[in-house]
Amino acid sequence: MKIENRTFDELEIGSTESLRRLCTQDDMIVFANVSGNHNPMHIFDADGDGDGHNEAVAPGLFVGSLITAVLGNLLPGAGTLYRAQNFVFHDRAHAGEELESTVTVTGKNDADFTVTLDTEVRRVKDGALIVAGEAIVEAPRKKVSYSSHDLPGLIVQRHRHFEKLQKLAEPLPALVTAVICPEEVNSLGGALLARRHTLIEPILVGDPDKIAEAAGALNEDLSDIEIVAETDHDAAAHRAVALVHEGRAGALMKGYLHTDQVLRAALDKEKGLRAGRRFTHVFVMDVPGLPTPLLVTDAAINIAPDLKTKVDIVQNAIDLARSLGFEEPKVGVLSAVETVNPDIPSSVDAALLSKMAERGQIHGGLVDGPLAMDNAVDIAAARTKGLNSRVAGHADVLVVPDIDAGNMLAKQLTYISHAEAAGLVLGARVPIILTSRSDDDEARLASCAVAALHHARQHGRV
Repeated sequence: MKIENRTFDELEIGSTESLRRLCTQDDMIVFANVSGNHNPMHIFDADGDGDGHNEAVAPGLFVGSLITAVLGNLLPGAGTLYRAQNFVFHDRAHAGEELESTVTVTGKNDADFTVTLDTEVRRVKDGALIVAGEAIVEAPRKKVSYSSHDLPGLIVQRHRHFEKLQKLAEPLPALVTAVICPEEVNSLGGALLARRHTLIEPILVGDPDKIAEAAGALNEDLSDIEIVAETDHDAAAHRAVALVHEGRAGALMKGYLHTDQVLRAALDKEKGLRAGRRFTHVFVMDVPGLPTPLLVTDAAINIAPDLKTKVDIVQNAIDLARSLGFEEPKVGVLSAVETVNPDIPSSVDAALLSKMAERGQIHGGLVDGPLAMDNAVDIAAARTKGLNSRVAGHADVLVVPDIDAGNMLAKQLTYISHAEAAGLVLGARVPIILTSRSDDDEARLASCAVAALHHARQHGRV
């Protein structure tokens, strides 16, 4: 945006300018952090006055700042400085409303080159007056132009995609989940938190004494939750799998035990949960600044997958993405390069997977590869390399060459890009929720929400 000014000599009585701005939830978060005003009346997901409703009232001075945008950008424009401003508030603005701010020149003072302006902000929808006042500014005396593109951008570290998934999952019937060895506060607390959000109904399988001790540390009452006693971790994992076979559980959730103990029980050839495909892991990642969730696979189970395994990795990820609302998921198969190089096996596998999707051997999504990371997720990079596919620059799913690349990518997104990650194992008869001791509450809730949505889609409930 290029802004130019009107000098003091160019201004006339009656000159007027307006700007429109959609007031968003992110605006409220940014203003709270910049101003230090953390009044919950202004935060979109908080009930600031205890009436049972979230207010999301736009702060008064945020609304007032919309007037400064007109003064600084349009009238008088670049070089303008305040002398005085008063406000009278007539109504309240809220997140989600479009506002129009207007300034009108009412006086000029040749002695000190100040200008007086009427100022107001109105709600666009109904024309309601939100704030009115008067400004006195020092008007610029020389022509100035400036490009606002020179300003650095802002990304709000808010995980809006997980918030949406949780809201979609909460109205569904709670997914009965066998929670294996929730014998310390993080694993038990995560299961109970998901229960409070009506995402799951846990059956706790493990050592009753250790579970009770963890509940005591959390000050939680487990009297209305079923506990299946198994003091040995391997036995607990097998018992949880048996609950699925008995029709009593529709998902598994890892507690305080090793992942391989859960998977050994689920992969047991006679009593496990095999369903015809390889077990594969998918991270659903909410990366601040991205317009949709990003799926990364496989970063936790298959160490060096061959082509046949990668077919299942891709298909499982497509199925999950569709459960999360992607109508036609775009799958980018990653390599170090975007052209086939026989000396780079991952580039060959990527090309074969792309062709297999073309022929219908992989279905439900668009698959393209090989793609380097940049041209998989950035449209400018894709265009620079001359890649014109519907996937390049728009990938929803990233398929990595091996577990090293996947683990590094997922952790980079988490610890450098401030993403939250939900983890799910697919390919079994039921979703397997893998949580880590380092997961926070948001990640645990998101994992349960993803499992609930996938289970519901598999059973035709969404």
